[in-house]
Formats: sequence, structure tokens, C-alpha cells
Amino acid sequence: MPGSWTLRCDGGARGNPGPGALAYALFDPAGREVEAHGEPIGSVTNNVAEYRALIAGLAAAARHRASPLMVYMDSELVVRQMIGEYKVKHEGLKPLHAEARQAALRLGPVTYVAVRREENARADQIVNETLDRTLDTNSESPR
Repeated sequence: MPGSWTLRCDGGARGNPGPGALAYALFDPAGREVEAHGEPIGSVTNNVAEYRALIAGLAAAARHRASPLMVYMDSELVVRQMIGEYKVKHEGLKPLHAEARQAALRLGPVTYVAVRREENARADQIVNETLDRTLDTNSESPR
């Protein structure tokens, strides 16, 4: 959509559950990256990591008053739950879904698009770099 901001989110866990991270990249309507962030989030499932990435990305969008907003994620489950096509059945995801819905309501128009991982390359890169750094740090033993 012309004139829209773009938010690309990704979350991942190595082990599912296992060490997880969230990542997002926010782009202004001209396509310039205005904020990108990756963060370790402890031991989580992939779906929890995806929701945490979305929530963090929506908070960044709010800081930049990014509206209207197009959100791209490679989690079809999260996208379909956010647009109401799928019900949130897992008890652990219900509070995260509610938090994401509230964050989106504060922004104005938000459109969700499910994409393949390779179409979400920037967010995927950030989440994997974050996981790699986290795992490297955790695997180092004190001398």
C-alpha cells in the first residue's frame, strides 16, 4: 500500500522450546530502515517468539507513529490469528495475542501479510544473528 510503513517481524527458538530471540525491522514509507532490533528472550517456543517479535515491532512502530502499517511475518499461524481467521486455542498464546491486538489498536490501520521466510530476509537475518550471539555467549565456559 503506497504511503505505508513496513514492519518485518520474526521470532525463533532453537529446540522449540529452546533458546529464543525476537527481531524486527521497521521501514518508513520511502523504504528506509528506521529501526531494527534483535533480542534474546530465554527459552520459548517458536510461536511465543513470533508473538514477542510482533509485540516489540508494534511498540517500535508506535514510537515512530508509523501509520498506516503493513506487517510482514513468516508465521502464517500468527498472521491468521491476528486477522481473526484462526482462533487462538493455546492457553500460552492467548495473553500474547491480546497484547498484540491492543498494541495494534493504538496504531491505526494495520494490515498483516504472511510471507515466505526468504521474503522476510532482514528480520530473519536479525533473529538468527541474535540467536547465534546468544548461543555463542552461553557456550563459553569460564576459564
